[in-house]
Amino acid sequence: MLSTLTTKSDLLTIRSVALHHVSVPLLEPFRISNGEVTAKEAILVEVTTTDGVTGWGEASPMSGSFYSSDTPESSYSALSETLVPLVLSSEIDVPTFYETLRRQPVDAFAKAGIEGALWDAYAKRLKKPLFEVLGSDQRPIPSGVAIGIYDKISELIERVKRYLSEGYQRVKIKIQPGWDVEPVTAIRSELPDLALMVDANAAYSLDDISVFRELDKHDLMMIEQPLARDAIAEAGELQKQLRTPLCADESAESMPSLELLVQHQAARIINIKVQRVGGLSEARLMLERARAARLECWVGTMPELGIASAQGLALACSDAFSYPTDIEASTRWYVDDVIEPQIDVDSSGFIHLPATPGSGYDTSREKINKYVL
Repeated sequence: MLSTLTTKSDLLTIRSVALHHVSVPLLEPFRISNGEVTAKEAILVEVTTTDGVTGWGEASPMSGSFYSSDTPESSYSALSETLVPLVLSSEIDVPTFYETLRRQPVDAFAKAGIEGALWDAYAKRLKKPLFEVLGSDQRPIPSGVAIGIYDKISELIERVKRYLSEGYQRVKIKIQPGWDVEPVTAIRSELPDLALMVDANAAYSLDDISVFRELDKHDLMMIEQPLARDAIAEAGELQKQLRTPLCADESAESMPSLELLVQHQAARIINIKVQRVGGLSEARLMLERARAARLECWVGTMPELGIASAQGLALACSDAFSYPTDIEASTRWYVDDVIEPQIDVDSSGFIHLPATPGSGYDTSREKINKYVL
């Protein structure tokens, strides 16, 4: 249970909620085993309290069935029909609001969007940075780069070298059947000391054990989500046969699924995604449970636009996380992110989160108007 010292004066009463469905172009198409996208859609959630504090959140599933069955359209419906009426004109104790959200049969992304807006408003009301309100100290956050699938290995290696030159502290490449051992071998040949991991996005089965045994030879940091979301027992069997740690991503979507992962010893590392698990509070609870089970953790991303990314960075300030986050510079993904200033990664691969109230970044109405659908 998350601790809280909320007093009556800390309760938020929401006067209005606005939803903004935006689509921001990507710098280049992002391709994984499940498909390809060329723009990032999200539902931006703007809450205003009765005393004039504005908080921003983001519900950020990928378009179509790229990552899950949840879509921007389904999140918009869940927000407008269920979650917005739930918060309007109610006194809300933000640190315990996740208990109310758990009782709502709507998608996790919508919950993350509304809760993120409430946390942002709550931190601004307290005049504290969000990372402090979440119980962490300000610290430089190490960033790693995630690289999609390319048609040629030469293109992949060019991208890897480019992002290393920009300071990123580790590299994750996406793999799929037919694009796995060969690109990893090529990268290792050119960059033998690179901190390298692979992400399968649930594209394999236990029948592919020969592929995993080959990957196991390449001193990888981890193999992320090799098997299907619900193949948790099978992942436990696979982990027994490999030296390389398995990392649960899609399988770690809730506290009950985390308990199954622990029970089956199906992963040694957990990728905690605020959007996937339903908000900052659920992410904090999962971090606490995973660390109690001696699992390592890191903060993942969908990726999201800057509003949700900044809130993920506030979570990543916790020293309970062991690996660099997937949250990257805004200019890594977007033609023009919706926040000011843009998220930046320094030459040593760190993100320095502002210590201003709330998430630390301002949301640009001009950009929202530019990209709204």
